[in-house]
Amino acid sequence: MKNRKSKPKISITSFLTHYFDESQLWTQANDEIELLVQLVSIIRPKKPKTVKTVDIQELLDFLHKNDFIRLQFSYYLKKLLHNKKFNKFLSDAGILRDVDFIFEVRKRIFSKLLPYQPNKNSLEYVLNQVFYMNTDTIWVNKISISQIEELHDLLLFKPIYDTIEEDSVLSEMLLSMNIITQRISGRAMETDVIKMVPEYDSLESPFAAFEKELHQIDDILRDPKNKHFITSSDLYYKQLLILHKQCDDFVEKAFANSSKYGISLRVNQNLLRIRQQLHRLKVLIPLLVVDREENKTNNGIQLALKLIKYNCYKNDIRGLVSESTQLLSYEVTQHTAKTGEKYITETRQEYFKMFRAALGGGLIVGILCIIKVLLGKVETSDFGHAFLYSMNYSLGFIAIYLCGFTLATKQPAMTASALIRALEQGMKKQGNPSEKHQAFAVLFARVFRSQFIAFVGNVIMAFPVSLLGIWLIDYAFGYNIAASKWTKLLTDLSPVHSMAIFHAAIAGVFLFLSGIISGSIANRDKHHQVYYRIQEHPVLKMTFGRNKTKKLADLYEKKWAGVISNLWFGVFMGSTASIGLFFGLNLDVRHITFASGNLALGLYGADFMVTLSLITWGIIGIGVIGLVNFLVSFALSLGLAFRSRNIPLLEIRFIISSIWKHFKSKPMSFFFPSERKSKSPTEEVYLASETKK
Repeated sequence: MKNRKSKPKISITSFLTHYFDESQLWTQANDEIELLVQLVSIIRPKKPKTVKTVDIQELLDFLHKNDFIRLQFSYYLKKLLHNKKFNKFLSDAGILRDVDFIFEVRKRIFSKLLPYQPNKNSLEYVLNQVFYMNTDTIWVNKISISQIEELHDLLLFKPIYDTIEEDSVLSEMLLSMNIITQRISGRAMETDVIKMVPEYDSLESPFAAFEKELHQIDDILRDPKNKHFITSSDLYYKQLLILHKQCDDFVEKAFANSSKYGISLRVNQNLLRIRQQLHRLKVLIPLLVVDREENKTNNGIQLALKLIKYNCYKNDIRGLVSESTQLLSYEVTQHTAKTGEKYITETRQEYFKMFRAALGGGLIVGILCIIKVLLGKVETSDFGHAFLYSMNYSLGFIAIYLCGFTLATKQPAMTASALIRALEQGMKKQGNPSEKHQAFAVLFARVFRSQFIAFVGNVIMAFPVSLLGIWLIDYAFGYNIAASKWTKLLTDLSPVHSMAIFHAAIAGVFLFLSGIISGSIANRDKHHQVYYRIQEHPVLKMTFGRNKTKKLADLYEKKWAGVISNLWFGVFMGSTASIGLFFGLNLDVRHITFASGNLALGLYGADFMVTLSLITWGIIGIGVIGLVNFLVSFALSLGLAFRSRNIPLLEIRFIISSIWKHFKSKPMSFFFPSERKSKSPTEEVYLASETKK
């Protein structure tokens, strides 16, 4: 085979010599910006993230030795950048443009695939063409500032403070700052935003005051009699910083108040946009300050670096999703954490109370299993079966919830958030990591044994109830309802003869989603003051009286989120198989409690004439299905809770280590409550705060 010779990379010196020597070929280029694109591609490293530094000493040395080429190259760059507008780019790039989260994500995805190209007389066009890769800001920032300053001097760039004429750099920057400030002032005055900070009702808006102060500085800088910069000792500069801090406090207070008033996605996006705009101003304000002569050059360079960065990250989707969802996920998990506390038992009394509640849940699930088999015999379409199954599940789950019973697999989505809240509190209160994670392990043991006894209660009740129910129907009507389905009922439980594990994982996802729905409904109702609206509804008070109306509002507050959550969980469970049939996919759900009931129905349907292997795999399958239900639901909930609290995922390995250490020392505490009455001081920090509320 012939060796393929790779095309040698053109050097910086040969490139500059070719285009900027006495022949001045750069003046004959069809597209003048293409030369800068080629030069940057020569400098750009192949792996920007892995290189430690980017050295441009070769370029600097060459320019030092070749004055004619240096001057030609300097003239080329100045001509290319002359009067390029960037005020809109500086005020928009990387900042939310719309409060509609889905629209913003869709817009950024489209812009990544087909980048927006502005007018050629704008600086954004130059940046789009030259620094078009997301990693460009990474390697540019790895060039030492001293080398960039030397390059700035060699190319004879003037400080940005030399002129403030229209289209000049300083004029564009000030115009951008004014645009941002005006947008913030309008956005902060919206009703939904103001509602989040009632503390500011009787105070002057800090945003309006900031806007006035910035206008004064703008007038001073634009006055031909004055210097076109300010110093850090100037009173109006100090006042501007104070007002900016007050604006920041306003936004942070609004976010903090979300726990009191709830928060909608629209308000969340509004506040995020204001926060981003304030941060942009925080970056730009220091660029107006010149205390020493060298600040003039450095500030110009910093502005250029920021413009490159904003261009590279203006369509960042990961950052948008991360920032937009963190607070909402926190509020959602905050609700599930409070709900989850009742699923964590400590004493023997609480342990067996959980067992009795799980028996009640198993009783209802056993009945649901029988009803589902009967509904399967109804002649209707796949959509009709999806509806019937969904209503069966939904009404059953709602009944379990309203009766105070327990469905074991719904617990992980709740208790994961309570665990993370305990970890978060411990991380704030204690400096010793080993003690912090040891206390978390103790709490996890309590959670695990609570899950264990709930599983046991559900399973041992669902089996006999289903068996009794199918026998009663057969006894009363002489009809074995599972006679034609027993093979499928038993085979579907086996993790080796069916896709039981995959289907159990789907159920785990739905369990996680039901927890999210519960928290979302509670957060939404809090934000819209639904409870208070019901309590003060004039027609309801006139009809039922003040006391009954208040009880109705309290009942809604306590139960409605759970009712809707269980309704949707039932819909998910009942419609998955039909959706799978529609798309030709093997989709279904396997839930440990229903698996127990289906084992009973399958055995009776076969008249108990089944092989030992099938029974064995069915029993093993129940355990595997329950484990997968738990792990998937718990893992997703744990991940969301970690995300909402901004806890690094690396913390997981220390937590697992602590849990394993605790398990080796006290394995029985993971299955049965301890006889010991007192708690260690470390446990007290968590257990008292998490359960005595």
